[in-house]
Amino acid sequence: MENLDLVVLRALRDWRTAGRHALLATVVRTWGSSPRPVGSIMALADSGAVMGSVSGGCIEDDLIHQYSELYRSVAGGKLPDWHGAAPQRVKYGITADEAHRFGLPCGGTLELVLEFDPEAALLDALLTRLETGTLVSRRTDLNTGEVELIVVNGPSAFHLDDNTLVNTFGPQYRMLIIGAGQLSEYLATMALFNGFAVTVCDPRQEYAGNWSVSQATLSTGMPDDMVLSFKPDRRTCVVALTHDPKLDDLALLEALDSEAFYVGAIGSRKNNQARHQRLKQHFGKTDAQLARLRGPIGLYIGSKTPPEIAVSIMAEILAVKNGIALPSSMQVAVAKDGLAITPNDPENLACERS
Repeated sequence: MENLDLVVLRALRDWRTAGRHALLATVVRTWGSSPRPVGSIMALADSGAVMGSVSGGCIEDDLIHQYSELYRSVAGGKLPDWHGAAPQRVKYGITADEAHRFGLPCGGTLELVLEFDPEAALLDALLTRLETGTLVSRRTDLNTGEVELIVVNGPSAFHLDDNTLVNTFGPQYRMLIIGAGQLSEYLATMALFNGFAVTVCDPRQEYAGNWSVSQATLSTGMPDDMVLSFKPDRRTCVVALTHDPKLDDLALLEALDSEAFYVGAIGSRKNNQARHQRLKQHFGKTDAQLARLRGPIGLYIGSKTPPEIAVSIMAEILAVKNGIALPSSMQVAVAKDGLAITPNDPENLACERS
C-alpha cells in the first residue's frame, strides 16, 4: 500500500485540479492521549468525500458536517472563493464532554490547522518531488495562507508557531528483504500495509519462482549488488532472512555502510555471534559498525510460527522508525537470557529462531 500522505495529497490535488473546493487539515498539537500524531493530514472535498484521518472518525464527521453546512448555506450552492484565505486553527477535546463526544481518549485534546482551497499547482509540484524520492518541507504562512516548498537533505522536525506551519513530507519508507521464503512473504505483506515500498531479493530460483506477494518488487540478482543499486537511505530498512551466510552476509556488508535506519538478520544468538565474528575477521568490520546490526531480530513475544515471527520483526522495525527506545526485556536476545532453554522445546526454539 502506498504512503498515506501521498494518497491524501494526490486526492487533494485531483479535487482542486478539477475545480472543486477542498480543505487540508493538519494535526498541529496534541495533549494527553491522541489517536493521530502531530503532522497527520486529511483532505476533505466539498462533496463530503474524505481522504486520510486526523482522529478515530468522530472529528472527521464533525468537519464534514460543518463544511457541508457551509456549502449548503451559500445561496445557489456556490461556495465563496477561499483561495488565499488565512488558515483556521480549531481545537477538539478541550472538555471531558467534548472528548467523549468526539471519541477522543480520556484527557485527549488536539488542535488542527485548516487550509482552504490549497493551490493545485503547488500540490502537483509537491507530489512530483515526492514521487522522485525528494524530501520536501511544506511551509504555510498562517496569516496569509501562502505556501512555500523547500527541498531538504534530511528529516526535519514538525514546526508550528504563531505565524508558520512547517510539515516535512518524504518519499515512502522502503524495505529490502533478502530471501523470498515464507517468512519473507508475511513480513512483506505487513510492511506493505504499513506504507513501505517492498523489494525482495533472492537469486535462488526455487524460492524466487514461488514468490506470491505481487505488490512487492522481486529481484533475482545477488544481494550485495541489490543493496548497492538500492542505495539505502534514512528511510530504508534492510532485513536478511535466508539463514544462508553466503547471501545474508553479502547484503549486510553493504547495508552496514549505508544510512539505512535498520539493518538486521534472522538467526539464533549463537548464529548471530558467529555472524559478527565472520564480518570482523574476514571482512574487517569494526565493533562500532557491527553495533548497528540487529540480531536476533524482532521483539520477544513468544513467536512460534512464521506469521508471528513476522509480527515481532515488523513491530521492532516500526519502533526503530518511530524513534521508540524499547526496554531491553523486549529484545529477543536479552529476554532469552532470562529463560532456561530446554532442548526440543517448541516454544523456546521458535523464539530462538526469531
